[in-house]
Amino acid sequence: MGQNLSSDKDNNPIKPKAAIYVRVSTEDQAKHGISLAAQEEALKNYCNALGYEIFDIYKDEGKSAKNIIQRPRMKQMLEDAQLRKFQAIFTYKLDRFSRSLMDLITTIEKLKEWGIDFVSLQDKIETTSASGKLMFHIISAFAEFERNVTSERTKFTMNKKFEDGDLITRAPLGYNAINKKLVPKEDSYIIQEIYQTFLNTDTSLTQLAKKYNLSVNGLKKVLSNETYLGKIKFAGKVVKGKHTPLISPELFEKVQKKLKGGIIFKGINKENY
Repeated sequence: MGQNLSSDKDNNPIKPKAAIYVRVSTEDQAKHGISLAAQEEALKNYCNALGYEIFDIYKDEGKSAKNIIQRPRMKQMLEDAQLRKFQAIFTYKLDRFSRSLMDLITTIEKLKEWGIDFVSLQDKIETTSASGKLMFHIISAFAEFERNVTSERTKFTMNKKFEDGDLITRAPLGYNAINKKLVPKEDSYIIQEIYQTFLNTDTSLTQLAKKYNLSVNGLKKVLSNETYLGKIKFAGKVVKGKHTPLISPELFEKVQKKLKGGIIFKGINKENY
């Protein structure tokens, strides 16, 4: 795991810099006897053996491994890594860095983007040699696989909810979203009012929008929203929902015709009278 060293003005080799990260919780030390001092000493020796100059030792004592960002020294180290203040990070074991595989993979991928090598002493994982890079690529491939599986699972779940009429992303005017179900509000009658007023009077869209404290575009969305028919829409498909409709299909159809410029006489569509 050799390094390509540059030289200073006196032609002396400049050592690459390394950050050391150590972490221990009270529970860890009680169970395994892994002290900060023991981790630190082992990592110092390893860095020196590989020709690294130690930039800083980042210690998180009594901190959980669950959330990387909630550990102040870890956060500082990653900020320094992004600024490229050192060339490698050394840790005693992967679980000292993170017990969340996805957090670990995401962090290592960031380090790769920043050109920072990663070394785990006990796990024999590092990204400075051919074998270490292979391991890193395997980890990255696994991360991509996990993301794809999660994405497919999410799509499947959303499609299933949609097909069952349960997919509610946002409650439109006239409804409340309660336990992910659309429930008509007490004043849901205003949707019927809006549709009837638009269809049967000469009230302009601007006047009607102002009356109900909507923008004109917002009003148009209300007047063309199939949710009010008891339906839900997802990915361009429409199915019957499980919520109570606020208007009839007949009223909705008449309003769509008027919106599209149907024949109007005194605000009334002639086809209906």
